Amino acid sequence: MTPAPIVTSGRRRVAVVGVALADCGRLDEVTPYALHAQAARRALADSGLDRSVIDGVASAGLGTLAPAEVAEYLGLRPTWVDSTSVGGSTWEVMAAHAADAIAAGHAEVVLLVYGSTARADVRAGRRTGNLSFGARGPAQFEVPYGHSLIAKYAMAARRHMHEYGTTLEQLATVAVRARAAAALNPEAMFQEPVTVDDVLSGPMIADPFTKLQCCLRSDGGAAVLLAAEPYVRDCRAAPVWVLGTGEHVSHTTMSEWPDFTVSPAAVSGPLAFSRAGVGPREMDLALVYDAFTYMTLVTLEDLGFCGKGEGGAFVVEAELPVNTDGGGLSGQHPGMRGLFLLVEAVRQLRGEAGTRQVHRRGGRLPELAVASGTGGWFCSSGTVVLGR
Repeated sequence: MTPAPIVTSGRRRVAVVGVALADCGRLDEVTPYALHAQAARRALADSGLDRSVIDGVASAGLGTLAPAEVAEYLGLRPTWVDSTSVGGSTWEVMAAHAADAIAAGHAEVVLLVYGSTARADVRAGRRTGNLSFGARGPAQFEVPYGHSLIAKYAMAARRHMHEYGTTLEQLATVAVRARAAAALNPEAMFQEPVTVDDVLSGPMIADPFTKLQCCLRSDGGAAVLLAAEPYVRDCRAAPVWVLGTGEHVSHTTMSEWPDFTVSPAAVSGPLAFSRAGVGPREMDLALVYDAFTYMTLVTLEDLGFCGKGEGGAFVVEAELPVNTDGGGLSGQHPGMRGLFLLVEAVRQLRGEAGTRQVHRRGGRLPELAVASGTGGWFCSSGTVVLGR
């Protein structure tokens, strides 16, 4: 049974009232600002609200794209802003901050908006495709040894395999299931089915990750509108309530990461579930950041869907719907993909996911979903529990 919608740190109930994606995929002739605007317009239309009610803006991204710049481009004059930037977990953390602000009466309607031409920028030589996150500060002691983002995730995956016997086939299954979900999503970039053999026989990128175990690179954007309860009655669709949130920052340098087999979702997840008054077993679906196959497996463990070390078997055998839009492995990945998790969770809870729609027993719509974003190389995590 879905609990009463609450945000523990505030007084007013908070709902997601509008979601949308901008165009995604291969977009060589568009700017990040244009994608912000497109996503924002579509989310506003989805909500049915007038743009004049937006008094909060949250944005972040590669390059500038500060909320002041984004707000001006969108013709907004917010009295509340957030530019928190913690990588892929940014949007779940921002959603938590926005919900707290709305609950406390510091904002009424907050727009979370993102747009990126990550793929087009690399093709045009505007930025490198090998992300090492700089060579100053603590990172300077790792970058000379080839510690790119991909290499850090690969090291963590190998440690899990060593500790718990996780297999290459289990990791590959994550990619296979992501592609199967993408096949049902008309907005997904790659839809052709793949097999475990296809995944394992592909080019090696960073052992143990072959190409299909790494996220795609796309252009695109997304937007989410959160509002105080009084605005719900004016909205187009039924609200999806913010029930609980959690966030956690773990480390930056690999030497400060206590255990490569434990992600920061092990802290943010229990916090979110506790504040929502529900547990992982009550979730009807899970949306988790999946820049690499290992991320899905270990995040599901740390959210409590299975025990530590059991993620390999869980992704093969469990029936829990995960990343129903195809995720970052096959759907879209324009960098910092956490906002896409919230969009898909809301669409599923509303019953608006088309042929990929998840149902409970008896054909009923799902009631509870969890979205958990991960930033850096398991450096940060934000988890949001949503319910109808």
